Amino acid sequence: MILVVDVGNTNITFGVYEGEKLLTTFRMTTKIPRTSDEYGIVIKEMLGSSQIQVESIHGSIIASVVPNVMHALENALVRYIKSTPLIIGPGIKTGIHIATENPREIGADRIVDLVAGYEKYGGPVLVLDYGTATTYDLITEDGRFIAGVTAPGIRISAKALWQDAAKLPEIEIKKPKTIMAAETTSSMQAGLVYGQIGQAEYIIAQFKKETGYKNLRVVATGGLGRIIADGTDAIEIYDPFLTLDGLRLIYERNQKVKSK
Repeated sequence: MILVVDVGNTNITFGVYEGEKLLTTFRMTTKIPRTSDEYGIVIKEMLGSSQIQVESIHGSIIASVVPNVMHALENALVRYIKSTPLIIGPGIKTGIHIATENPREIGADRIVDLVAGYEKYGGPVLVLDYGTATTYDLITEDGRFIAGVTAPGIRISAKALWQDAAKLPEIEIKKPKTIMAAETTSSMQAGLVYGQIGQAEYIIAQFKKETGYKNLRVVATGGLGRIIADGTDAIEIYDPFLTLDGLRLIYERNQKVKSK
């Protein structure tokens, strides 16, 4: 079994794979400062709640966009899981070519999504990730990442509304039954969700127009991605475990390189 870890700005998501099978997932918030001991104890407890023995974990891998948690988290895996994690970064074999102007600026989470999107669905593919930010990343039929768009995430937009407008309340983010909102909560929900749907449809259309890829596949992932994917035919597939699958694929790819 391997432990895969996706460190995002909002949550840290863990997954355990046995071969290609995802056995369990669990999350903890990123923004609470923790020591390596606190990380280690929580991870062991979470694994135990899924009847997974620490001794059965023989490898681990981390993709992180939050550098300040990495020291404690890495030490936790070494000390409590007895695994020195592979870290997504320079020198890691991914199987894709980053053909942008500044490859080192591309976040680890985006690289992982692209690996999984290309491996699972082929190219050309446009991968949408609805995380803290909403990202749209294009990989060609021959495995080259050539362009990406970054937009404010749904939660960022929602937080801006209720923090910067004194009379607007904090709301649940969900798609209202109709865009014809008649009160404040549903009007905010309509603006957030239908606004994201409209953004997705326009950006996807522009990618197709500017690339000429009429056969471009469109795959979405991320916590709130299902709400958007369910609201438009422009998104073909919603894959909630795309990032975790990408981590597994990269881990396996690098193990094969080591064994040669």
